[in-house]
Amino acid sequence: MTGVAPRPGAGPGPLRAVRSEADVDQERDAILADCSACLDSAVRGTGAYAGVVYLRSPDRRSLVLAKVAGLALSLLGPWSRVPVTGALPAPEAYRTGRTVFLADDGDTMRRFPQLALGMPYAYASASAPVRSGSETFGVVCVMWPASPGRGLPPSRRRSLRAATQRLGNALGARLARGTPVDYDGPPTVTLLPANTFPLIRVGLFDWNVATGDFDADEELCELFGVDPAGFDRRATTLAARVLSGGGQEFRDAARQAVATGRVLAWRLQVAGPDGAGQPLEVWGRVPHEDSGDRSRHLVGAVLDLGAGAAAAEAVERLRDGVFSLDPGGRITYASRNLADLLGVRLEDVLGRTPWEALPWLADPSYEDRYRAAMLSQQPGSFLARTPRDRWLAFSLYPDPYGLTGKVVPVGPPPGAGAHPAETDPVRTEAEPPRLGAIYHVLQMAGALTEAVSVGEVCEVVADQILPAFGGRELAIYVVRDKRFFLALQTGYPEGFLDRFEGVPLDASLPGVEALTHGVPIFFESAEELATAYPGIALDEMSAWAFLPLIASDRSVGSCILGFDRNHVFTPEERSVLTALSGLIAQALERARLYDTEFALARGLQHALLPHRLPKMPDLEVVARYLPGTQGMEIGGDWYDVIDTGRGVGLVIGDVEGHSVAAAGTMGQLRSAVRAFATGGQRPDEVVRCTNRLLADLDPGLFASCCYIELDPATGTAAAVRAGHPPPLLRGPDGRTAVLDVAGGTLLGVDPAAEYPVTRLALEAGSVLALYTDGLVEEVGADLDRGIDRMRASLSQAPDASLAELADRMLLDAGRLTERADDVAVLLTRRPVAGAAPPKTPGPAPGAEPSADLR
Repeated sequence: MTGVAPRPGAGPGPLRAVRSEADVDQERDAILADCSACLDSAVRGTGAYAGVVYLRSPDRRSLVLAKVAGLALSLLGPWSRVPVTGALPAPEAYRTGRTVFLADDGDTMRRFPQLALGMPYAYASASAPVRSGSETFGVVCVMWPASPGRGLPPSRRRSLRAATQRLGNALGARLARGTPVDYDGPPTVTLLPANTFPLIRVGLFDWNVATGDFDADEELCELFGVDPAGFDRRATTLAARVLSGGGQEFRDAARQAVATGRVLAWRLQVAGPDGAGQPLEVWGRVPHEDSGDRSRHLVGAVLDLGAGAAAAEAVERLRDGVFSLDPGGRITYASRNLADLLGVRLEDVLGRTPWEALPWLADPSYEDRYRAAMLSQQPGSFLARTPRDRWLAFSLYPDPYGLTGKVVPVGPPPGAGAHPAETDPVRTEAEPPRLGAIYHVLQMAGALTEAVSVGEVCEVVADQILPAFGGRELAIYVVRDKRFFLALQTGYPEGFLDRFEGVPLDASLPGVEALTHGVPIFFESAEELATAYPGIALDEMSAWAFLPLIASDRSVGSCILGFDRNHVFTPEERSVLTALSGLIAQALERARLYDTEFALARGLQHALLPHRLPKMPDLEVVARYLPGTQGMEIGGDWYDVIDTGRGVGLVIGDVEGHSVAAAGTMGQLRSAVRAFATGGQRPDEVVRCTNRLLADLDPGLFASCCYIELDPATGTAAAVRAGHPPPLLRGPDGRTAVLDVAGGTLLGVDPAAEYPVTRLALEAGSVLALYTDGLVEEVGADLDRGIDRMRASLSQAPDASLAELADRMLLDAGRLTERADDVAVLLTRRPVAGAAPPKTPGPAPGAEPSADLR
């Protein structure tokens, strides 16, 4: 809810320019450039190896990851959008305005266990708010290797503060110019300068082998040590510079390329400035042209490989396997010896992650080693056994630009046999390793913290627990009135679970008894289940885990996990599933309470709004009400139509905030306005008395209001406005104006405030539009722009029924799908004498059904 100052001289006027899509993209690119500069300065100035920038979302309820440096986006997937109320370092810095420093993983676990569950790695971090004046735009986070027991050094704190201040000043200046600075796009990467080998030099040529004419660019001449200005365009001149075989080798290689017509590469040693040989590599091919003498021409390039080729050759001489991963974990280089050790072809692994290219490395625990190395910037290692029964030791050496790995063959670790069956049970697709399961559980724990409703909790459990343990079926039952009801199922045959719906808590079923006894029940084969529960209905599953969901001694329900093969539940797996059941139960109980509170709050709000508007022969009235869709809180928007005895009172208002308190205050104000209006008081007295009442009640909330008393017979009206957006008036000819209604302060601010009256005249056939700011408000934009846009929309709308006009306003404002605030619209029209009343269609999609009333 936004208070609106009076707009002297407001009228139809020209429609203000609306930002085009190109303007929006340009503004976003400029903001991201500011973020990149800040991130580069923060990482360099503090000696960090990585950093990210979060910006606030348009609805101000989330922090959105905008820029990343030194890390792969895949490492930050769960944290690309975090709630500003979340128990995480970035939201805390955003809320408090203070820098949050974490020295290591232990510090993270103590202060932010939710973050530690999702990123259980050793690193230090600092999260600093980005501010300008009273505005907080986001947070900058930078990372270093873990520093246990140390605080944030003053020099690093100063550098980080300076970088965030520059970004805050830049965003503040944009906001002052009317440019939105919120962000709701995908994260992008800022590349940090890398210490690399000198760039490879490339020279180009076109050589007529038959005549010896040789066209070369300046770079090629310089590579051969020939002055470009004095080059005589003869191949013999360049051949004279070649060592090791002389010019004959140069000419023979060229003729071979012409004869075969294939791309040809060969190495040359060219005399350098000091007389020493300089290695060059020549690539040539016969051009595909229609010329008759095409076989005599060779075009190509000469490359100065510098130290890069020598380094690659040195690596290839090692007996160990060597590979390189980019920041996203993809293999960018693999030595030939590595291919032999792994038993793969290089072309099959390049460009893929190791856990994608090698099925026996697909356990998430191995991917977790890569994550740990990249996020902690500390070397790591692990052992793995290949399908060929060989043990390999992997060593990982990270930096912000990727990771280099070394692989060496080793003997079996202590206690391991010569054959996989002697140390591990044979793993199947349905039985992933224990560490992988734990990893997925940690991921699910982080995801559950973001789930709000019961349905969202169930979806998170299904998405996480099935791949974690290799299950094929999942059912979640909740208890209501001492009976079991299905909340979610996936993987079951259609109709199979119908027979279990509504079973009582004394039923002899494993899911029920697991809950009533408070102990998980595991069956490793169908025979075990059939023996324990004779006659129980079975599908095609072969093993089950029945987990009780108990939160704070309250029976919440049961979670049933089914496997399509016999499954041996190890002691570690049973303990993980048992702990997981408690986590699910707590999330379901929290979601159930939230759903209940929301249903009560929304019911209260609906009860306080009018269910039916009065029917009047000389006046047509239509209302629309749309609750906000972002978040599940309720607002305080209201409207009413009142028979005052002198005329018709039209009122619309908005209590600030989104809460049960806002809805309750809205109900009190609606009742007060109706009481004062029907008590014979004039429009200014109605608003003045309502203001005094709200101040006396002192709910800690303010409200806006627009009250108009209209005489339907004459069209004369008296309007009073208290901090509310001005009404719109569409004339019989379609022209629409923003009414200049004198305004006073918001209700509840000043008990002694006076509210002036503005006299209006409505012609027959004209439409009066009252609305709340949710209809016209745009984040980061002037409210007047949204009002002018709505005025133009109403003016351009075809002459239609009042209900169709209301729907057109909602549609043009883009409020039928996503909206951060509630929307209320109240339209009134004086019919033309003798005109038949138009038919009223149903409400727009998403509108409250009871709102389409006359």
